[in-house]
Amino acid sequence: MTEKGLESAEKIRKLVGGSSYSYCYQCGACVGDCPAARHSAEFSPRKIIMMTMLGLEDELLTPDSIIWDCTNCYNCYERCPQDIHPIEVIIALKNLATRRGAVPDSYQRMTKVIHEQAASTSMTPTMERRRKELDLPDLYPPPLHEIRRLLEEV
Repeated sequence: MTEKGLESAEKIRKLVGGSSYSYCYQCGACVGDCPAARHSAEFSPRKIIMMTMLGLEDELLTPDSIIWDCTNCYNCYERCPQDIHPIEVIIALKNLATRRGAVPDSYQRMTKVIHEQAASTSMTPTMERRRKELDLPDLYPPPLHEIRRLLEEV
């Protein structure tokens, strides 16, 4: 591994809380039950782990990276016979990408909506009408100040 690769691996180790991901022997159990891998020929937790082990995370820390295809379902966490927990590496990579400002536009828009409205989608007149038809209660205004405080802490 190159010096750059060693530095990169150390960053990931710190974010993940150890070096267990380096024990991956590429069995593919993480891919077998992965919903993102079923829908994207390019997505593979196994490939992401290998690229990270080789110090190639700069290729993963971009707005168009395959890491953003991960649904965070934790199937890879459950399936891995080596307890590698690929999802933890992927989340660490997403956090690094976010710190670098390398986040897809769609994620930035969604984050803005959550920050402004405390919901991942805006309430539309159609949704309000449908809630009344179903005799559902009005959604009370969310405590935006509390949610913003939590988001700032994270």
